[in-house]
Amino acid sequence: MSFKRQHHLATSPTYTSPPASPWRARADILRRRPLRFRQLAFIAVSIVLFCTFVAFSRYHRNDRTEWIIVEDGYPPSHANAPAHVHDQQKPPAMHMHPALANAPARVEAPAQAQVPSHVPDTQADYVKEASEPIVFSLIMFSEDSANEGAILMKSILMYSSAPVEFHVICDEAAQAYLEKRFRLITRPAHDILVRFYLLPWESMVGRIERDGSITSDHSAGTPGLMKLFIHEILPDTIKRAIFVDTDAFFITDPALLWDYFVQLKPTTAIAMPTHSDQSAEEWHHANRICSCIMLLDLARLRELRMMDSSVYRDAPGSGPRALAPAAFTRMFGPPGEDGRYRGVKLGDQGYWWAIVSYYGEIFEHLSFEWEMSSCLMDMYFTGLGHDDTDEASERAVQVHTKGTPHEGEVVLPKMLHFNCLDGTPHYYEWEGWSDPTNSLTQRWWPAVQYHVGFKWLWLNAHRATNATMRIQTVKDIVFADERYAQSL
Repeated sequence: MSFKRQHHLATSPTYTSPPASPWRARADILRRRPLRFRQLAFIAVSIVLFCTFVAFSRYHRNDRTEWIIVEDGYPPSHANAPAHVHDQQKPPAMHMHPALANAPARVEAPAQAQVPSHVPDTQADYVKEASEPIVFSLIMFSEDSANEGAILMKSILMYSSAPVEFHVICDEAAQAYLEKRFRLITRPAHDILVRFYLLPWESMVGRIERDGSITSDHSAGTPGLMKLFIHEILPDTIKRAIFVDTDAFFITDPALLWDYFVQLKPTTAIAMPTHSDQSAEEWHHANRICSCIMLLDLARLRELRMMDSSVYRDAPGSGPRALAPAAFTRMFGPPGEDGRYRGVKLGDQGYWWAIVSYYGEIFEHLSFEWEMSSCLMDMYFTGLGHDDTDEASERAVQVHTKGTPHEGEVVLPKMLHFNCLDGTPHYYEWEGWSDPTNSLTQRWWPAVQYHVGFKWLWLNAHRATNATMRIQTVKDIVFADERYAQSL
């Protein structure tokens, strides 16, 4: 129903019109004012409302930021907190050397803790900058070797939650190939040190000759035997290192592998996967270990003096007797007329097997999770598949675990090793990958494609950080036995 207010009110003799509303009067005045004034007034009111909305929005967003930080175990920032990064209380490091864990904490005046001004959006943002670096020692001679090794190193950086050090024993061709790729990283998420140890061929041959007992029939040849001398090549300041063959790559955080060091017994110097279910008399059963991945306590190996040398033999009583001779003789029998042991197979692995078999107290088993080998183990028949697979289903299809330390367990892959794919210098060019019916292709080829094709450029952080990239070259390598001779 509609009506005119003034006519309706006029029919009532007892009703008088109310006084004019001051707000209505002002509205009438505004309506009579020029159009420009009304526009300006509308704009001014809009600005006031917008500023009020923004203020409330910022308040609620800050409130949510504090909730996220507290939920993740980080105290929220406050206005009265110290402004400098070095004054703030940082989250605990993911990895800590045992000696540092027992060190007394520095006591400072109470202060509110701070976090970075942004809300961390990656795991890397949460890692303490002073984290202990993960140290790798790798061996690459030739561009072909570096081609595969680059994929390994790239995967380490893809997943690492801590600083990384690479100590690469190599030649100039391998260095050139690797350095070109590392130069693409201009904003590393964590500190990266790449140190190339240019080891001439004659130096390698010289060290083998001074040992006098080892030789190799393996495709890795002389450079492969250098795995036995990593503790002599690297400086004494490098106490521990992870060694990995170039035909492997990580699919998880390598910090998980580095953490194994703190679990090892004090007497342990070497840890690698063992396969007690394997046997091969012609190899002296050297296939019961895999030197493709090793945790090496370099300081312990130096202390024990693992490998022999004519320098040590010519200076009897001046230090511990080398471990290797007794172990080699026990497994291979007395050396031949030329001083070399006969029947040693699988290159360096044959010698490692003799050492760890004879000196069990310095050796520990490393989980199969870190050695998913395509060679004898067929990667325990693990592979990509349904993402909702439960433990019972996974355990039912796994192979080569019976009679091993992992019998009845579920092997969870953390590093893939594509060895024994013959016929190509690069495992990712193996002809079997083109066969869609091949079991290994069905289970792991997509993972190979991804890690090979992942661009080094993508390793750059989304923003500038305080992390540094250092590339160094060491020449004129002096082995430990030579340094010892110089000290006499």
